[in-house]
Amino acid sequence: MSGRIVGFAPCADAESRLLILGSFPSVKSRAEGFYYGNPHNRFWKTVCAYFGEEVPSDVAGKRDFLARRHIALWDVVLSCEIRGSADASIREEEVADVAGLVEGSRIAAVFCNGKLSHKLLTARVTPLSVPVVCLPSTSPANPRFDAAVWHNALQGVFGGRS
Repeated sequence: MSGRIVGFAPCADAESRLLILGSFPSVKSRAEGFYYGNPHNRFWKTVCAYFGEEVPSDVAGKRDFLARRHIALWDVVLSCEIRGSADASIREEEVADVAGLVEGSRIAAVFCNGKLSHKLLTARVTPLSVPVVCLPSTSPANPRFDAAVWHNALQGVFGGRS
């Protein structure tokens, strides 16, 4: 372990309707300074494809996409000790106040991007007043990723692709 590492602040605004929670930013995301910065991670391709959009080329474009589509991003782990990008190596984690973000907001659902975010959310965070869905991780390390599962979940929140 190389010491404590701090993740990102939530990317959310007053119009956010969906919160997508990861576990903790990867090395490549931390280098880029924004969520899902590894070009092999399927997150941006999957979510943008649902809305029929191209993946934005920079962080400003990604922030604009999220705002226009009313999607908030955050990670369950605020800070931790971690080796590389491996979720399995996360230790001494500080968990985010997800309930504090959701309560009083327009967020109507929370999607967990992978099993670890779901496990930590359900075990360590105050129960939420909105549905929580565990989706297959978009990480390139997940051989069982299925974009159709994500598409169906997004359809449940956005219906006509607002």
